[in-house]
Amino acid sequence: MIRIRELRQSLDADRDDLLRAAAKALRIEPQQIASLALVRRSVDSRKKEDVHFRFTVDVQVRTDEDRLLKKCANPKIEKAADPVYSCPENRRVSLLRPVVVGFGPAGIFAALVLARAGLRPLVLERGEDVETRTADILRFFATRTLNTESNVQFGEGGAGTFSDGKLTTGIKHPFCRFVFEEFFAHGAPEEILWSGTPHIGTDKLVGVIRSMREEILSLGGEVRFGARLDDLIIYNASVQGVTYTQNGRATDFETDTVILAIGHSARDTVEMLHRRGLSMQQKPFSVGARIEHPRELIDKAQYGAFAGHPKLPAAVYKLACHGEHERGAYTFCMCPGGMVISATSEEHGVVTNGMSEFARDRENSNSAVLVNVYPEDFPSAHPLAGFDLQRKIEHTAFELGGGDYAAPCQLVGDFLAERPSKRLSFVKPSFSTGVTPTDIRRCLPKNVTDTMASALLQMDRKLHGFALPDAVLTAPESRSSSPVRILRDDILQSNIRGVYPCGEGAGYAGGIVSAAVDGIKCAHAVLEDESEWNKRI
Repeated sequence: MIRIRELRQSLDADRDDLLRAAAKALRIEPQQIASLALVRRSVDSRKKEDVHFRFTVDVQVRTDEDRLLKKCANPKIEKAADPVYSCPENRRVSLLRPVVVGFGPAGIFAALVLARAGLRPLVLERGEDVETRTADILRFFATRTLNTESNVQFGEGGAGTFSDGKLTTGIKHPFCRFVFEEFFAHGAPEEILWSGTPHIGTDKLVGVIRSMREEILSLGGEVRFGARLDDLIIYNASVQGVTYTQNGRATDFETDTVILAIGHSARDTVEMLHRRGLSMQQKPFSVGARIEHPRELIDKAQYGAFAGHPKLPAAVYKLACHGEHERGAYTFCMCPGGMVISATSEEHGVVTNGMSEFARDRENSNSAVLVNVYPEDFPSAHPLAGFDLQRKIEHTAFELGGGDYAAPCQLVGDFLAERPSKRLSFVKPSFSTGVTPTDIRRCLPKNVTDTMASALLQMDRKLHGFALPDAVLTAPESRSSSPVRILRDDILQSNIRGVYPCGEGAGYAGGIVSAAVDGIKCAHAVLEDESEWNKRI
């Protein structure tokens, strides 16, 4: 199989056009290509007068591949060599079942690998199954009655289930392809395998997660919902079991292996782990607000006269700059044609997040505008002081919004002029529990808002209209990542033997794909022979 990169095609090109372009790149006739498979398609909109697609394809030819590659001598043409995932041999000696805490991307993939290896993992998920969870979230949006154990943060699928199902990632790990293929095998749209901006969408991700759970169960695994980890049973610096509560009843479960895929919002669980002696340290994170523009404005800014073309998806952007005080500012989790939702998991707090369905066809597009926050900004040197900063921001926002889970919001023009907003304009905010026009500077640190103001103007020079005076800022976005890292060694265990800190909540991932990859890595570590890793500690 030969891979050809960077094939340029017009927006109206079809498969035959692509086949001819591949043949031309190889300097052969189209009839000499036996098959063509799409590997990647991205939109090139750098020149607004010439928006087009760029493709990467794999082709099988009816001639000698090596001779053809030598003849072409083109760095964009090479042999296709995608990594093929294979589950390692189970060399584990222990007969005890491993426990996976949390059923977000990290926990799902860890449990899936362990189940396929025959270890029958027990999964403890403090939230509810995805169907019950969906009903709980919609009830909160409608009535503002929060279920602190079943919400946008907690429940089957993790926080990413009610986001955009975005699969873009900055990591280049060979497990990434396996993650995409598993999502597709369990019902995700085929285009995630080749899209330059792959996403599943909340509406489709629900069924994908349910399908993955069903496979784990079919292999002898067990998933217990509404089961909150309350304690680790530790002896001689090694885990001996876990204590969890389900339906008001505490249960001890014997195990020597615990994968902690707890997510970035299980603050009470992290506090318990700190009390039990797990080594932790402060970690930088980011704070800011969600910005909403009309989707049509973003499409025109990115695509120019090509905006509205039926083959073009809703436009995306990714912006970064340095603002005041040399702090980094960037957009995060951009949701084209989406909505801003209430993502709190604690009472008397307001948290924002973005969400899109697969079609990405709602009126507004949104993203977080975030500013880096460092340990020196935290209120103390305590390892969990970042949680205190997050809580202060979220609780202040709750009061500023009116004390009923409405979020404080402000027009960009008012924010830049440092005046409170008293009314909104033509951009209708989509926040799921309502908004209160005010001054969001009152709930965010000054070094964050100063940087945001500088960044909005710089980003507007990169994306015309970004600092639209009538665009809406809804605050706060405070849960983009964890402010703490649970330390682990080169065999992925904490200082308590048999405990594997994993994923976003432990500080080792940032997004669905990287969290899933980390879950696979931790599962592989569990499958090693204990006698082998004991030699390395």
